Amino acid sequence: MDNLEMLQYLFDLQGYIVIEDVLTPAEVAALNSLIDAQELPPPGKIRRFGGAAGGAPEGSGFLEWGKPFCELLDHPRILPMLQFMLGDSIRLDRIYGMYMEEGMSAGALHGSNTPYSPGEFYHVRDGRIHNGFTVVTWNLADTGPDAGGFCCIPGSHKSNFKLPQEVFETPEKASCVTIPEAKVGSAILFSEALTHGTAMWTAKHQRRSLLYKYCQSQIAWGSRRVRPPSNVELTARQKLLFLEPANPGNFYPSLFAAAS
Repeated sequence: MDNLEMLQYLFDLQGYIVIEDVLTPAEVAALNSLIDAQELPPPGKIRRFGGAAGGAPEGSGFLEWGKPFCELLDHPRILPMLQFMLGDSIRLDRIYGMYMEEGMSAGALHGSNTPYSPGEFYHVRDGRIHNGFTVVTWNLADTGPDAGGFCCIPGSHKSNFKLPQEVFETPEKASCVTIPEAKVGSAILFSEALTHGTAMWTAKHQRRSLLYKYCQSQIAWGSRRVRPPSNVELTARQKLLFLEPANPGNFYPSLFAAAS
């Protein structure tokens, strides 16, 4: 059982948390096997998969590749954390996968609380977190300081000052930038208000990560929508994640009142 009080504290403090051993080796193998079956081109200029033109999909993206991808939508280890990060009424806004080979360059740092972005907000009021978007990154391979992958500036989701240009240009030299250790089968949860990016991939194994981006129900990043897969029967709770944006409570139901 996860200590939700501790995880809430760490998420508020850092802007991200790493949850270890969420997926079993068999679950990781099943997901990787389904990705292999797609015969994707080698990663290069395009580092995303499972969406339209390598990006976030208008449609079902990799959810169409099999039930194991759909089972991650409301994973029982992750859903309670999304509740304290986003509230009871939650939408799935975007999905895509990321893959990298040894020697591939870093991706730029982006996202921050300053300058303020209406969608990428983070604040706490009356003892509750109010956060626009939360990303769940499922690691299908080891990432961390010795490999690369997700990197961030802990605490930047609450920063009141703009990211210095020298940190933006050379994050690998900045002591404030960290690459969290996240083993295969773990999940990294972070606020989109956190300054984050992708560190250079130095490992010999391929990076594989699945990103599920959730938001408060009244928010939408763009006009495109993730759609339920046509070939997998979703649970009642999972179907709620695909509703059109609406005000929480009044016009968008709670995921936690729905039968799973």
